[in-house]
Order: sequence, then structure tokens, then C-alpha cells
Amino acid sequence: MNWLAHLYLSEPSPAFRLGNLLPDIVSLPALVSLPAEFQRGIRCHRQIDAYTDAHPLFRQSIHRLGPPFRRFGGVLIDIFYDHILAREWAEFATPALPQFAAEVYASFEPYWMDIPTEARLRLQAMRDGNWLSSYRELDAITFALRRIGSRLRRPVDLVSAVSILEDEYETFREDFRAFFPQLIAQVAPAQRRN
Repeated sequence: MNWLAHLYLSEPSPAFRLGNLLPDIVSLPALVSLPAEFQRGIRCHRQIDAYTDAHPLFRQSIHRLGPPFRRFGGVLIDIFYDHILAREWAEFATPALPQFAAEVYASFEPYWMDIPTEARLRLQAMRDGNWLSSYRELDAITFALRRIGSRLRRPVDLVSAVSILEDEYETFREDFRAFFPQLIAQVAPAQRRN
């Protein structure tokens, strides 16, 4: 899952939320050196990723991409699923997505100096561009995929995969709607154990 889902699945504390975001942004050594209050969120992030990557419905969505995108399927489906979550946010959560996003962005401030510099720039861009709320729009998904594709060792045109999302939207939506409640059920008990 991508950032919006990780935040949705987080406990509401700012340190937990940050811990749940940072594994996608900073190196392992930087994660290890973060304060203890971030570590539960980091563990949650890893649990979410492990469960998601192995789940048959997520794997099915990746398979729907076909070549040449299947190689990048995990990243693409993470983004596609965040798009669907953003569009259907009201069915899963309150407050409304714009309010949730604003609360998340504001909650980072007290921890700004604890966040590694490499992550601060990305989190600042997330806030300035209001990425979390923008995931509702295909233009924002296109922008995210362009950014991700350009950062790969060999740049890849991931934007072309958006047409697959458009063509197979209902199928991806069905996969997501069957998968996401299972992920929620998986993460909630683990948070109680941490």
C-alpha cells in the first residue's frame, strides 16, 4: 500500500504515523537511529507491506497489468489502491479526506527535527502539493508515477500504466474492496500487540 493507506492504518499519534511513512523514504540505517516512539509505526509499515505483497488479491491485481508493467506491479498497484481509497474515503473513514490530510500534515511539525533531512524534503513536498487528497484525481496519479519512474536507476515510463487503470478500473476496484477490509483486520490486532 502507498502513503494514504499507511496513514489510514496508523494509530493517530504523529510519531506512529511518521514511523509508518518513513520506511518508503529513508534508508534502513536512518530508520534504526530514529527515536523509539517512531519504531512501532515502522514495524506496522513492514507488517502492512509483507501482508500486502503476499496477498492473493494484490497479486491478482499485479497480474492484471501484464507485461511490461508487471515488473513494477507492486509500486503501480500500491498507487492504484491509494487512488481508489482516496475516491472512496467516506466509506472507510471520518473525517473527510481533506481534513484528515490537513491534520496529518500539521501533526508532523513537532517532530520535524527528528526526521532525517532526506525525508523532510519529501514530506514538505507532500504537504505543499497536498498529495494525500490529490490521490483522488488521475492527474495526481500520473504525476506520482512520473516522479517514481524518473527516480529509478534506469528511468521507466510508468505513466503509461494509468491507461490500464482506466480501462480496468472496476476490476481493480473490486480487487481493492475485497482486499482492504482483510488488511484492516490484519493490522488492527497487531497494533494492539505492539
